[in-house]
Amino acid sequence: MKKILVIHGPNLNLLGKREPNLYGTTTLKSINDRIQKAAKQKCYKTLFYQSNIEGRIVSKIQQSFKKVSGILINPAAYTHTSVAIRDALLTAHLPTVEVHLTNIHQREPFRKHSLISDIVNGQVIGFGVKSYELGLSALIQTIERSLE
Repeated sequence: MKKILVIHGPNLNLLGKREPNLYGTTTLKSINDRIQKAAKQKCYKTLFYQSNIEGRIVSKIQQSFKKVSGILINPAAYTHTSVAIRDALLTAHLPTVEVHLTNIHQREPFRKHSLISDIVNGQVIGFGVKSYELGLSALIQTIERSLE
């Protein structure tokens, strides 16, 4: 069974409590459950990882080399600051889709730029929890095309 690594960046462990007017009331566990169910229907196993620490996210990406078929990532605040996560994703050479609950282009000026958007296969933003589901679908399609 093919595996997908789902990475959640800083503060996403607080979903459901953190700024519900922006991020909604759905918890991270609920998002993971939805992703896992959708992936399983497509015969994919999901591995979930959340960290508030940049270096741990980098290490997780490095550990995934040749162990997963793709990465679904919401780098959260590290989207705009982490060259280290960018470099780890470049080195991984894995199909990768970036997701965000909110539309980062409609937010504060510093949030409008993603340091990974130009190196990932695609970006799904602004659809709340549905961003993860749409991102997963796009990632699976990307993985399947790469196997043809």
